[in-house]
Amino acid sequence: MLNIDGSFGEGGGQILRSSLALAMMTAQPFRITNIRSKREKSGLMRQHLTAVSAAATICHARVTGAAMHSTELTFEPGSVEPGNYTFAIGTAGSTTLVLQTVLPPLLTARDKSTLTLSGGTHNPLAPPYDFLARTYLPQIERMGPKVTATLERTGFAPGGGGQLRIEIEPVAKLAGFELLERGPIPHRAARVLIANLPRSIGERERRVIHKKLGWDECLTQVEERRDTVGPGNVVLLEIGSEHVVEVFSGFGSRGTSAESVAEQAVDMARVYLASDVPVGEFLADQLLLPLAVAGKGAFRTVPLSRHSTTHVELIGRFLDVQVTSERASSTSHVVQIG
Repeated sequence: MLNIDGSFGEGGGQILRSSLALAMMTAQPFRITNIRSKREKSGLMRQHLTAVSAAATICHARVTGAAMHSTELTFEPGSVEPGNYTFAIGTAGSTTLVLQTVLPPLLTARDKSTLTLSGGTHNPLAPPYDFLARTYLPQIERMGPKVTATLERTGFAPGGGGQLRIEIEPVAKLAGFELLERGPIPHRAARVLIANLPRSIGERERRVIHKKLGWDECLTQVEERRDTVGPGNVVLLEIGSEHVVEVFSGFGSRGTSAESVAEQAVDMARVYLASDVPVGEFLADQLLLPLAVAGKGAFRTVPLSRHSTTHVELIGRFLDVQVTSERASSTSHVVQIG
């Protein structure tokens, strides 16, 4: 049984989520201690418990320590069972982070699966649904599976109430790929989502995007959502190059001005554009695990974050695959897998 210290590296929830995914794919049991020890509220929260429960259900695992605020967990996986599953977080916890746990093993299961996940769909510090649908899943489909995501209800924090539906057509083995050049950028778009808040907030954010990025106003739109149980606001910037669409987001919160929310997304988009890489910081982190499972691949990105270097170290505990990152220029690195 692998012993994992959840306090190493960035010490957050991804150590647990990726350990669960990799355990299911390798049939390797593990014990993790010091779960989320570097977070203000350490241990398992509702979102993490949902991920553990979902993983255990899908592979008939034996689990000990799955309780609120627990800092230790043992997970002994069985065989992955495709099927139709519904998992509810019960709070505004991120559905996309729960998906991050259970999607990888279902990509190579023996039959199709459908997942219905309820909770938050647009959360700070988590990939929003739009990143999932527009950025991450198209890259997963390059590896062979077909994955269709549908946003059935929008859920912001703290109200939650959102729902995603994910349909998965698996393959026997994931295929690696290379993504080294950005190429031309024919697509730019900005969307501002507003729920149960004055439309004027979205218009102010739209003006910031126009001013700071110089994008024509026809490329930006404000969408008022009527399907949420509470208020919410997110700015979403899409930059589409030859092989990838990157999505950058800024989330509204109480006490934060509309202008500051827009500037969060604008600043990330500017860093990406200046780097001339195809793969942004967050997509780089998301690609590491599936490409490592495939056993080969390469992409050019910005220097890896602490989150990503922690991910690389964890992957090496489960898989016999080499992951290297070498500087290609002052703003870019090439990550090589295999």
